[in-house]
Order: sequence, then C-alpha cells, then structure tokens
Amino acid sequence: MINRLWLLFAQTATILLAAWFIVATLKPGWLSNTEINSTVESVTLKEDAYDSNAINPGSYYGAVKKSMPAVVNIFTSQTSKKPKARKGSSGNAGDPLFKFFFGEQAPDAEPISSLGSGVLVSPEGIILTNHHVISDADDIDVALADGRKLKAKIIGSDPETDIAVLKIDTKQLPPPITFGKIESVRVGDVVLAIGNPFGVGQTVTSGIISAMGRDHVGINTFENFIQTDAAINPGNSGGALIDTRGNLIGINTAIYSNNGGSMGIGFAIPINLAKQVMESIIGNGSVTRGWIGVEPQNLNKELLDSLGLPIGTTGVLLSGVLEGGPAAKGGVRPGDVITAVNSNPTKDVRQLLNQIAQIGPGDQANLKILRKNKEFEIKILAGRRPKPNLKN
Repeated sequence: MINRLWLLFAQTATILLAAWFIVATLKPGWLSNTEINSTVESVTLKEDAYDSNAINPGSYYGAVKKSMPAVVNIFTSQTSKKPKARKGSSGNAGDPLFKFFFGEQAPDAEPISSLGSGVLVSPEGIILTNHHVISDADDIDVALADGRKLKAKIIGSDPETDIAVLKIDTKQLPPPITFGKIESVRVGDVVLAIGNPFGVGQTVTSGIISAMGRDHVGINTFENFIQTDAAINPGNSGGALIDTRGNLIGINTAIYSNNGGSMGIGFAIPINLAKQVMESIIGNGSVTRGWIGVEPQNLNKELLDSLGLPIGTTGVLLSGVLEGGPAAKGGVRPGDVITAVNSNPTKDVRQLLNQIAQIGPGDQANLKILRKNKEFEIKILAGRRPKPNLKN
C-alpha cells in the first residue's frame, strides 16, 4: 500500500514539475505575481502649446526661405580626355592646402563631369558663380530649386577675381536673391552658406564672419575675401553666403583644407567686388583694369639697408620697368620705390596691384617715388592691363 502511494506521489510530482517547466518556458508571465501586459491602455504626454506656423526662436528659417530658391546647382561637362590641371588656391596645380568648393570625377572619366553652385541675381536669368566652376566646360546645365534643368550660356568671366556670369532663358524664374551691403557686414556676424555639397542637394550651414578683407591668401590675383567658419565642402563653389536677413553678401569660393573637407576656414568673394565685376562683364564683355608695366617687389630689412632707407620705410621696390610701358614713358626707373598712388599710401605689392587696377586705362596716376633718398612725384597715364595667361 505504501509503495503504491509513493509511486502515485512520484508520478504526480513528475507531471507537475514537467508542467511547471513548460509554463516557465513558454508563458513565464503566468508564474509572476505582477501581470505583464504587452499593450498600454492609456499614456499621458505633455506637449507645448504653440502655433505651428510660428518660427522657432533663433531660427534662420526666414532668411533661408527668402534666399534658397535663388541658389542653383551647376553641372558642367568636358569631352577632353586630358583636362587641364586645376589651379590650386596658391596658384599651383594640386595645392593640398587650399581646395575650391568644387567636385569632379576622376581625370580618366569620359566625359568629365563637374559640380558647382550659382546664384540667380536678376529676373533676366543672370547667374553669378565662380570662374573655376565653368572655365573648362563644354556644356553647362543649371538645375533650379524647383527641379527644372536648363542650358546656360557664358556671358563672360574674370579669372583674376574668379567670378563668372551665366544666363539662362526660361519663363517663371524663381525670385532672384537680394544683394546685401558689405558695409553692414562685421566680424562676428552670423552667416549662412547655401550650396550643393558633394552633390547631395541644396544644403544650408551656419557660422560667423571670422575676418574681413583677407588679401594675402594666394588664391586669386585680386583678393578681398570674407573669411567664415560656416561649413562648406566640395560642390559649394559659386554658392551663396547670406546674412540673417537672407541677403547675399558673398560668393563662396575656396576653403583651407588638408583633406578636401571643411576645417572651419572658408573664403567668399564679397558682394561689392562680385557686383562690380559682374556689371563690367555685362556692360563691356570683360573687366578693364589699369596697368603701368612694372615688376614690383616687397621691401624687407635687407633691401632697405642696400637702398640706404631707414627702417620702417613702407613702399614697393620696382625691380624692373617694362621698356615702352606706361611707367617707363612717365619717367619711372628700375630701383625706384613707390610709396603712394594718388595720395594713397602703398604698403606692399598686393596693395599696389589693387590701386593701379582701379585706375581706368588712359587716366592719370600720380606716383610718389623715392629715388636715392629723394622724393619725387611722377604723373603717368595708365594703360590697359593685359589678359592673364591661363596656360599651365
């Protein structure tokens, strides 16, 4: 009798243990005192009460909405198998320190396709961009913000400031961008960069004005850059740099970079210079600048000692004067030091270049000269600056 009871108990315990194992494995929630539900009957959330049409505090939405439709993508193609080496920002092909905001395929691709940006500046279809975006192009397509793609023609370009002017013909163009005043731009101002980086589509980045009047960068012949830390990358060349009102204050041109990407040092051509070049190209087909035919050299301590000039003397030494050129005809000699042009002090070669370029061909230039420690004033008639030699 006892054996039968023990056998029955053992069988019952085994069955219960097996049932517990199955339930614990497949339905563990049945064994818990706390009920586990896979659904929640109600949740209370706290949401801010605001107008969905209102702009968030500190947002630049208004500036972007105003200006972004005027920023276009530029696609160029070249059929040549061996393209010219593109000039780096220091004037040397392939300079690793400076990169134009410009994307292109490998040199062995055919046809070679490149990508840049541009800014629609007038209802007549005038577009501002960089010269290096379109310089070697056989075919130029412009994609508008609304998706339309149009053929563009080159009105003209100026390699020495890296500005180019294009034109598209179509109906119902988006509103052109509004030009800002460079006089209102200050270091520390918030700015926005709009372009097509890496071909991903229109992109907006923000930063501040880091510096104004950068003119010894070594990118262009005539420089007066806005420096910004707004993130800008390949494909942004020719795009817009705008203020927080949505007004155009610069044309993005190049970055300082060791790897081709943004490192927080970007350069834009100020809108006053871009506008001046654009108006000259539209009106005359090219940019006309003054020229006097000299080979200038910056002064240093060794040169001052050899010339017998006191330390601190500012000016530009003329190491050569072109025979028959405007300066030579006016009586300028090699070894002269130009200290001022039209009563404006001349501190270095870059400044002399800009001063002479602003004088119209045929107009008079008054040069203040140091010659053997004696000061003279020489009047010359400026000539026309020759077109730059773009051959590598």
